[in-house]
Formats: sequence, C-alpha cells, structure tokens
Amino acid sequence: MPLLPEEPQIHESAQGPRATPASGRTAPTPRPVPGPRPAAPSRPGRPGPPRPAPPVQRAPRDAAPAAESAPADRPARVAATPQIQLIPASAQGALDAAEEAVDLLLDSGRAPGDVLVITTGEPHPWATHELSFGEASYWAQHDAGDDVFYTDAQVASRAGARPVVVVAVNGGPESAAASALSVAHARAGALLIVCGDPQRINSVLGTAA
Repeated sequence: MPLLPEEPQIHESAQGPRATPASGRTAPTPRPVPGPRPAAPSRPGRPGPPRPAPPVQRAPRDAAPAAESAPADRPARVAATPQIQLIPASAQGALDAAEEAVDLLLDSGRAPGDVLVITTGEPHPWATHELSFGEASYWAQHDAGDDVFYTDAQVASRAGARPVVVVAVNGGPESAAASALSVAHARAGALLIVCGDPQRINSVLGTAA
C-alpha cells in the first residue's frame, strides 16, 4: 500500500508527454523556415523598381557632359550672332536715325567707346571733319577707343570690334550696303543696329547670306 503514493513513475510518464511537445516545438521551427522562402520571391520583385532607377541615374550622367558642352558652344554662337535691331528709315533719314540710336545707347549707359557707326552713302560729318586732319589722326582716335567712332563702308574693315555697331544705310550702291552689313555683323559683339529701308536691308542681307 505505501507503494501507491510513492509512484513517481506516473509523474515521469506525465513528464514524457511534456518532452514530446518540446520536440513538437522544434518541429514547428522548421515550418516557419519555408514560410520566409515564399516571401523571398516577393523580394526579387522589389529590386525590380530600383533597376529602372539606375538608368535614370545614367541619364543625368549622360546629360551632364551635354550640359557641359552646351556652354562651350554658346559663347561661340553669341559671338557669331549679335542681336540685330532694324530701325526703318529712308535713305535721307537713315543718318538721323543712327544718331538717335547712338543717343539712346549713351543715355542707357553705354560707353561712347563701345559704339561704332558705319555709313553706306555720304560719310558722317564728324568723319569728314576728322579726316581733314589726316588719316593718322583719324585712326588714332579709333585706336584710343574712348569715343563713338564714325567710318565709311569703304574703310570700315579697318575698324576693330566693338560691343555695338550701328549701320546707316544712307545711300550708296548695293555693294557698299552689303559690305557695311557684312563688316558690321563681324565687328558687333552684342548688338547690331541697322537704320534704313527694310526692304533694301532684307534684300542685302539675303544676298550677303
């Protein structure tokens, strides 16, 4: 009889099933392992969107040299193509229109030495007056570059470049107008103002082109 209460074997058998759930706990642990495996195929889908991103980064890299080459081309274009303004005027009024344009330039802050004026017909009175003292004195004032310089289309090629060139188409043959516009276009750094008959100027520009 005293053996009955001392039966720990039943408790040991009770502990036995406890060990089995422990083994059952180890069994579920491998089960979640296949769980993340199906999640893995979803992850390769996520790198998919970043893949288009690198080409986007390559595009700006490719665009960067293009942007760097653009400014290299721009200064050349600016120097080759000054802004052109046309002031309609008759052959008789072209010189007066050129004078008004020069006054507006000076009033706007342009330095007198920035302006070159070319005539296609009769020379400007200032040029005639200065040439009376000799060509050396006349071109010395051009070289000084501290005042507006007036010259004729026949000798305008001797003039140097200036930021603004004003052409007064005040008569003369078509060849003189074409020569003056060609020289003015090459000498003007920023602005070219042409005063004269628009139809004649356009025709001359067309033949010059």
